[in-house]
Amino acid sequence: MISAILLGFLFAILLVFAGKFFKGKYAVLSSLIPLGLFVYFLQFIPEVMGGNIIRESYNWVPSFGVNLGFTLDGLSLLFCLMITGIGFLVFAYTSAYLHHHKYLDRFYGYLSVFMAAMLGLVLSDNVISLFIFWELTSISSFFLIGFNNTQEASRKSALVALGITGLGGMFLLAGVIVLGNITGTFSIAEMLNMSPELIKGNEYYSLAVILLFGAAFTKSAQFPFHFWLPGAMKAPTPVSTYLHSATMVKAGIYLVMRFTPVLGGEEIWNTTLIIVGGVTMLYSAVHSLFRTDLKGVLAYSTISALGILMFLIGMGTTASFTAAAVFIIVHALYKATLFLTTGIIDHQTGTRDVTVLSGLRKVLMPVGIAAIIAAISSAGIPPTIGFLGKELTYEATMHAPIIATILLVGIVITKMLLLWAGFVAGIKPFQGKLPDHLKDTKMPGALMWVPPVILAVLSLVFGIMPFIIEGSLIKPVVAALGGESGEIHLALWHGFNTVFILSLVTITVGTILYFVIKPSAKLETAIGKLEFASPKSLMGKFNTGFTHLSSFWTRVFQNGYLRNYVFIIIFFLIGMVGYTMIGNTKFDIDSSMLSTVSFYELVVFIIMCIAILFTVFTSSRLSAVVAMGVVGLTICLVFVFYSAPDLAMTQFSIDTLTVILFVLVLYRLPRYLKIQDHKMRIRDGILSLLFGGMIAVLALEVLSEPVNTEIGDFYAKNSYIMAHGKNVVNVILVDFRGADTMIEISVLTIAAIGVFGLLKLRLKRTDRVQ
Repeated sequence: MISAILLGFLFAILLVFAGKFFKGKYAVLSSLIPLGLFVYFLQFIPEVMGGNIIRESYNWVPSFGVNLGFTLDGLSLLFCLMITGIGFLVFAYTSAYLHHHKYLDRFYGYLSVFMAAMLGLVLSDNVISLFIFWELTSISSFFLIGFNNTQEASRKSALVALGITGLGGMFLLAGVIVLGNITGTFSIAEMLNMSPELIKGNEYYSLAVILLFGAAFTKSAQFPFHFWLPGAMKAPTPVSTYLHSATMVKAGIYLVMRFTPVLGGEEIWNTTLIIVGGVTMLYSAVHSLFRTDLKGVLAYSTISALGILMFLIGMGTTASFTAAAVFIIVHALYKATLFLTTGIIDHQTGTRDVTVLSGLRKVLMPVGIAAIIAAISSAGIPPTIGFLGKELTYEATMHAPIIATILLVGIVITKMLLLWAGFVAGIKPFQGKLPDHLKDTKMPGALMWVPPVILAVLSLVFGIMPFIIEGSLIKPVVAALGGESGEIHLALWHGFNTVFILSLVTITVGTILYFVIKPSAKLETAIGKLEFASPKSLMGKFNTGFTHLSSFWTRVFQNGYLRNYVFIIIFFLIGMVGYTMIGNTKFDIDSSMLSTVSFYELVVFIIMCIAILFTVFTSSRLSAVVAMGVVGLTICLVFVFYSAPDLAMTQFSIDTLTVILFVLVLYRLPRYLKIQDHKMRIRDGILSLLFGGMIAVLALEVLSEPVNTEIGDFYAKNSYIMAHGKNVVNVILVDFRGADTMIEISVLTIAAIGVFGLLKLRLKRTDRVQ
């Protein structure tokens, strides 16, 4: 499985060197990557159907309990097939949609990284590696959404999407750490094998749930974090198709489904999912009525569908798990089809405004057929799989454990509105008379219209023959969620019952709405008047306020004066440490523990004091540097007196180098220091005395504490045995604190690269600021 994940990353790296090959007529060859992966995962269906779970594990950072563990069960297999299957069609579609685009190779690189990250996310068994792949999907989607980076709207949409999903990433990291603390492991498989009482009875259970919900709700565009998804429609159509029908927005759904057996069943879990999912599905379904852009209609209907999935998972029954599993397939098929057909309409006509589109069946017949089938499936009309998904959803809601009647009314209204949205996106552009300005519209190449036709045909095939997916996909998913998969039997016809009557009502009322409510700019303007109260607007106001606060903070505390930075840091340190010391300091210092002051130490102390006073009161920069050098040399002598020659040599080397560097830097500056304000000098003097006094008291307190040599004995005993080093200090830095030292070296390296870049910067005369 790790090879399947790495293949996408390796292909993206290959494009750096062989990108030109995939820009022309050979661009379609890139689709062989997801196709090969799709075939690879298909071979696991018989094994997963038999109830087997395939696992792989590789040591990565075992000292931190982080391994590359991968699990392929019914849930991850379903997502892998969607990621690679729809990915194959999107890759092929892109070769025609972005034909001869100068950055086509770059686009394929972003798309490949995203595909690989999604595969890693759904296959990860370790929650830390899951988080890493989660963040990779956010980063790669940022580049995909902002692919048209010359447009301000695309750049802004990409930043908003990254900001919201990045916030979710922070929630996820905190959540998995809390969960790891509760369970003592980062392995999802081990969590599943633990007693539910062990996890749910923990005091941090609710915190873990809230954090995981924060991650899932932001990624899957749940209210009130939904507004990033409509903005992301600025991306090219292949991005909208791939990210917003089958992959990225489903990542949050996957996260909730994966952890349902671990954390589900409690009131906070189920009730939150039902409420958030219910509000999201109704809110977004209503909003789709007020859109005239085809992508806008599809965006809000997508958010509504994601709300339905959260709603179904929250009910926590076998029937709701079955409905959710089927609806994932339903939504992926019809929504990908509608996005692809919308892209064709936009590509061939130059507009997505549904108010000016009609009669396109006369010039785009195959595209129209695919779109109409997708619209029928979204409406839940037989014989499509959408009808089966709608009936299962109604059946599960009727037997909901709480307020079933209210929930049923909500889901029926949502389905009626989604029928309207599906008809507007899939039927309206193709019915009626063809306008004169669209009569020259031409059919695109087969690579553009064949993918949506394939997806539309699958909606029919799975609807007529649901047994194809019953045992191979649906039952394993329900089993992975903890449901009773033996009770599942999919069929297109369930008899004339209450659910069927509700379906008829939904189709009838939804169709009436379609003919009564026409998309118009007037409606869109009307809903725009309420924009000030929308989550997007409120978040924007919060962002503006935070920006003003940051500006104020910068002006006051980060104003560019080093002396202010030092003052604030030392003042804060004195305040915090001083507050802690008050009431805790005993001042019972045993004077017998202090060594007597020798004549040499007294002389060195007097020299140090004179050098310090000279540094403070001199008006010459170079004199101050020399005096500071004298202070450093006296410290070296103190180290020698106390039998620390290695520290003395280190201090001597650093102090000498520092003095030389200071002299070189200050050589060309004015000879005399600028006299500071008298009050400022007094302030700094008082602060220095307070800081020195605090350090003196701390040192005396430490000396009065009983000596514990356990740590020192450990390093002295094991430095040579474990790290093969005789210098204990070096061994601690390089081996025992290797990770910390590596991070420090990385920071210094990055800083050096930045300095080197500034030194090599050569601005044009017109770009220089005088």
